This record gives sequence, C-alpha cells and structure tokens, in this order.
Amino acid sequence: MFNQKTLKSSFSVSGKGLHTGLQLTATFLPAPENHGYRIQRIDLEGQPVIAAIAENVVDTSRGTVVANGEARCSTIEHCMAALYALGIDNCLIQVDGPEIPILDGSARYFVENIERVGIVEQAEKKNEYVIKHKIEFNDEASGSSIIILPDEEFSITAMISFDSQFLSSQFASLDDMADFKAEVSAARTFVFVREIMPLLGAGLIKGGDLDNAIVIYEHQVTQEVLDGIADQLGVEHRDATKLGYLNSKPLAWPNEPARHKLLDIIGDMALIGRPIRGRIIATRPGHTINNKFARHMRAEIRKHEVQAPAYNPNAEPVLNVNDIRRLLPHRYPMQMIDKVIKIGKNHIVGVKNITVNEPFFQGHFPGEPVVPGVLLVEAMAQVGGLLVLNKTESPELYSTYFLRIEDVKFRQKVVPGDTLIFHVEFVTPIRHEIATMRGFAFVGESLVAEATFTAQITKTK
Repeated sequence: MFNQKTLKSSFSVSGKGLHTGLQLTATFLPAPENHGYRIQRIDLEGQPVIAAIAENVVDTSRGTVVANGEARCSTIEHCMAALYALGIDNCLIQVDGPEIPILDGSARYFVENIERVGIVEQAEKKNEYVIKHKIEFNDEASGSSIIILPDEEFSITAMISFDSQFLSSQFASLDDMADFKAEVSAARTFVFVREIMPLLGAGLIKGGDLDNAIVIYEHQVTQEVLDGIADQLGVEHRDATKLGYLNSKPLAWPNEPARHKLLDIIGDMALIGRPIRGRIIATRPGHTINNKFARHMRAEIRKHEVQAPAYNPNAEPVLNVNDIRRLLPHRYPMQMIDKVIKIGKNHIVGVKNITVNEPFFQGHFPGEPVVPGVLLVEAMAQVGGLLVLNKTESPELYSTYFLRIEDVKFRQKVVPGDTLIFHVEFVTPIRHEIATMRGFAFVGESLVAEATFTAQITKTK
C-alpha cells in the first residue's frame, strides 16, 4: 500500500487561455490528505472552489470544463493528467480566470514544474481502486468505446481513427506511468483547419495558434479563406496549395496525436477521484466518452466503496490454524479463523470457511442456516487480535478484550458454503495497550459486515 502525495511547495504557470485568449495564471498549491483535486476561481467574488470530479463536468465539446454554480474552469485535462500521472493525490489549483493556460498544448510544463518543486508523501494511504473484472462502456453514436481490464498497474492503450489522408489510424500505449514524462507529456493537442472556422464562430479558440496546437490542413480552401483564418489566429499566412501540417515545429513523434488522446484520457480519468489499477483500452476516445466513462466508474466504485482483498486459496498462508492457536486462546467452538493470508504494517487479512457443520446452525436457524451477526463481529475481532499479538513480544502471555464496538453494519446473509474474507486495519496506533481497529467481512466481492472496535491488550500470564 502506498501513501497519498502532494506538492512539496507551490508553483505558477502563466499564459493564454485557449478559448478566451485571456492572459491567465494558475497556481498549484500543496493540499492536505483526502483533499483531492480542487480548482479555486480567485477572480470571482467569494473565491468559489470547484471539486475536480466527473459529476462536475458541464461541457466536453472542446476540452473538459468543470463548474460549481456559475463558477467554471475549462481546459483542465492537461494539468490533471500531469498531477495524476506523477502520483499526486491532493492539490489546490488557484486560477484568475475561466480556464487553465494552454501553454504549448501539452502537459510538459506542468510536469517540469511538479518535478522542480518536488513531491512529498503524506500520512494517509492511497485509496486505490483495483479493477477485478472487465468493465465496458460504448457510445453507439460516435462509435467510441472504453474498456478497462484487470492489470497490475494503471496503463492505457488509445486508438484513434479519422477520415484524413494525414491522420487516419494511429495508436499509442503507456504501460507504466513512470514513462509519462518522456513518452506522453509533450504530446500537443491537434485540430483540423476545417474545424477552426466553426470554433471561431462559436467564440472559441481565441487563444489558439501554431505554438499551442498541431494544425492539420488537408482539404484545400482558397487563399483568401486560409489568410482569413490566419489573421483571426494571429499567425503568418501560408500557401493554400500546400496541404499537411501547418506548424513550423515538427511532430515530436509520428503518432503524436494518438499520444495526446492518451494524455487526455489520463486527465479525464483523474476526475474519478481515486487512483485506478487496471488497463484502459480506448477506441476513438474523446472528452465526452471519457467523462461518461469516468462517471460510470464513480458509480461502480460507490457500489464497492470498500474492496475485497484478493484471495488465492492455493497460496501458502502466513498463519495456519496451528499458528493461530499459538497466538489466540480461542478453541472449538469459538475459534472463528482458519488462516491468515496477509499481514501488513497496519492491516491483516484472515479467512473463515463456513460449512454446514458449524454448531450454531443447529439453532440459527433450523431450515434456514444463517451465520449470527455477532459471530461475524467476533471473527473480525479475532483477526484484529492476531494483528495486535503478531506485533507483541511473547504473544502467548497476552490476550485482547473488547472495550467498545461501534458503527456495526450487516449488509448480506452469510450461509453454508460461503468463504469469509476479513480485512482489519488499525484506525489509530496502539497507545497504552489500547487498539482501535476497523474491520470488514466479505464473501466474494460483496461486503457483508463491517464494524469499528476497540480492544485492550492484557497480560494474562
């Protein structure tokens, strides 16, 4: 388990807004644990704050726009990608206008500044969400799709396709976020000349130029029309008979557009609000489907707010039943734990296989055997006792006793044939022989019970 991270100190970037053309400054500041990403409009009365989460996205037509009431901020995806890819969980962004500066149309300068000021680890652990099964989202209207699969890391493959002689089909992959700076961060946004006039007509890309976007000219227009576009963008005139890329700066990679689409996906996935462990495969991605998928993922996470630990029944246990008996005083019929499969610094995972021969099924209930809820709490407490005693010198001399049980919830019946997986973690460090722990019981991927309990560690021999 990794801890949350934030910036070691603040930094600022200044430049034009892509759509407004305004001179803007965005300042990135350290933020406390569990803060997430938030954007503050310091130019507005009351300096409102916008949480950078998928539900707050109000427009995806030419970038990602988040809002809180009347306060809006657009073109956030590039800085979000930099923060997410570099492992930063908590950051406050103060901006003096309605969008983040476009800079060169990539995430390069955000990454460089983050590395310059440094990153600091915080006390709270990351709340990573692990993908355990395939999740697919399709948009039939656009032909776009996003699939996420189980993987050991967060990784992405993006595939793009356009009806264009200069940009037809491309793909880009990023298997390790550690390669984001070198392989993706400098990939610039792109636009077709045929799109520019409608965008200008809609009052957008007032700050667009050949320094902050790749401009693709593939369908010849008159010299007058091309000169008019150049004048509105404030760039030099080009020969209308020469098709291709209008930028003087060459492409950083032959598939730079696909790499930028991959960058956009990372920025939009940052709005899920939790680090993800899984592999995304995106076909014809764009901000609209990215946001729909991010919202879908947030809903999926709410269903499984606490995830079940991974369990391989064939793996050698950390503690077997005899090891457990050496640590705990419980014996039949009250030994509720069969084995321990993981012990960390602050957490432990235990297993109990429920058979029809459990003695309590004789009376609870005849004809409908159900594990009593109080025994689920007892089992959690025994796992917690193992966590405590495993850290105690001469554990056979000590026992743990309940002092308090709180916030108990039973969510689903446990019946014969179920395998219970218990995850118990310290809420606070052990002080004065008192331990407070939070326990969760799962059957498969389903959370069946949870509780917070405090125990006293007492010398018995």
